[in-house]
Amino acid sequence: MGDRFLEQQPAICATLLSPQVRKGQSQSALCTLNETDVANAEHLVKALKPMKDATTLISEESSPTVCLIAPLQAQLCQETTGNIAESSITRDIKKAINEDLSKRYTSDLERRTLRSASALDPRFKGLPFLSEDDVAETFGRVVAEAASLEQQVRVEEHEVTEGTQPTEEQNQSSPPAKRRAPSSLLENLLGNTFSSATQPISAYAQAEEEVNKFRGAPPVPLSEDPLSWWRKNEIMYPLLSKLGKRYFCIPATSVSAERVFSTAGDIVTAQRSTLTPEHVDQLLFLHKNLHMP
Repeated sequence: MGDRFLEQQPAICATLLSPQVRKGQSQSALCTLNETDVANAEHLVKALKPMKDATTLISEESSPTVCLIAPLQAQLCQETTGNIAESSITRDIKKAINEDLSKRYTSDLERRTLRSASALDPRFKGLPFLSEDDVAETFGRVVAEAASLEQQVRVEEHEVTEGTQPTEEQNQSSPPAKRRAPSSLLENLLGNTFSSATQPISAYAQAEEEVNKFRGAPPVPLSEDPLSWWRKNEIMYPLLSKLGKRYFCIPATSVSAERVFSTAGDIVTAQRSTLTPEHVDQLLFLHKNLHMP
């Protein structure tokens, strides 16, 4: 609104100065803004620009995930820091925004979740908005969570394996398994010396190795989609990719859900009030997922 006002303000002033508009009206009847009001509007637009850009960014994203919140909040807090060279109205606006942003995401659980999500994003893994101690703590927590997730998977696989092993009676009734012949002469000769079997490493060591490799890799451009990046690199980082799925499924805003409600309102009109709930669900699904060239 402020941008549109400043854009149209010269045309409005020129219109108000037209004799046809002023005809039959007194000077006091024309409500105009003075130069101070226009200057204040310019300061307002300039002070609110970071908030406008952040809102547009997070609303236009096709899949805005929770990893965007921590870096955006830190950047907005930095952008709204007062400067003595700025006007008083600009300082007041920035102070109000900064105080409001500082009150958000203050609990330990919220901070840990947002920082871990940003650490798993290949665009923000440097975490420049955090101190070195906070960065080390964040990645230490990522290692622990990835190791816990892998340990849980190993326990489940072990339980499944134990449940499918044959009992002693089945072993006695079944014929002995044939001994597998060596696949090649090379394996027969050098198999004992150069065994392909490796000692299994712990889940924590594997998670720590993946995190170190992930942090050492070059950062990706901000324009790249982190979900597509993880889809391409999940073989290289199997533990972190599983942990990333847990975080990146959290939406950053409710914009996408609100758009679904708006789409439902366009579909279920007064002329189509007899649509069944099943057909409404199908139409919504097609509208959101069917991309026609």
